[in-house]
Amino acid sequence: MAGGTKETGGGDGCGSEPESSDSMRTFGAMVQALREHAGLSREQLGEHVRYSKHMVASIEVGRRMPPVDFAERAEPVLGNTGALRRSVPHLARRPGLARWFREWARLEKEAISLYTYECRLIPGLLQTEAYARTLFMHQLPPLGSEQIEAQWEARAQRQRLLRERENTAFSFILEEHLFLRQMGGAEVTRELIDHVLEIAEQLNVEIQLMPQVRRTHAGLDGPMQLLETPENQWFAYNEGQRGGLFISDPKEISVLQRRYARMCAQALTPEDSTSLLQQMRGAL
Repeated sequence: MAGGTKETGGGDGCGSEPESSDSMRTFGAMVQALREHAGLSREQLGEHVRYSKHMVASIEVGRRMPPVDFAERAEPVLGNTGALRRSVPHLARRPGLARWFREWARLEKEAISLYTYECRLIPGLLQTEAYARTLFMHQLPPLGSEQIEAQWEARAQRQRLLRERENTAFSFILEEHLFLRQMGGAEVTRELIDHVLEIAEQLNVEIQLMPQVRRTHAGLDGPMQLLETPENQWFAYNEGQRGGLFISDPKEISVLQRRYARMCAQALTPEDSTSLLQQMRGAL
């Protein structure tokens, strides 16, 4: 797992660059030592791992977190000792790294499956501009007007995934109370419900509501996101008040997958969810 500075309102914020940590510097020094022992330049190693020499340099000096696939690609050309692979989980336990969400966003662009459960707010991929701006304008500490514009621009760009990734399976489980709260007022909520209903018509999108009254619930530990890469690797990303967790450990992901599967069975069907949304829309 890896900690990350919280990205505002569903994962699309203006996270700052992470500060270097002891674990990042130690990992970088190990990469440099193994690279020099293998007689490779940074540029040559970059060609093997499919990243630039500048990325390799930043990792070696502890300025950047290695991408999730860096260690696996580097191991065969750096002696296959397993040292890098074994070091990654310890890196992942360090706090305060906003870059992990940017790594998640990169993986999202190629994902073939993307599952999201939310109990706090409407996920960024489903938000309308009015709903998103409501979140931005009431954030603490306050955001400036330029920051708000930048956040919305980034969110709107990310939302293109739903339209452009027609072969990606998107699944959303949303708590009913997210709409009942009427964030931003009745008009904002009406527009939001219309928007969600429109997205739900896409063949590659499935939206389910978790009813307000439910005797059992597998998602009580909080929101989660799961994705599957074209290589059939699974990753997860969870957020809290001031931090995020990027998860690559298969055992941890297996737990989250089982919980998500249980929630799919506990939530309303997509058809019943659409009916409930229409009822809520009519009551506004």
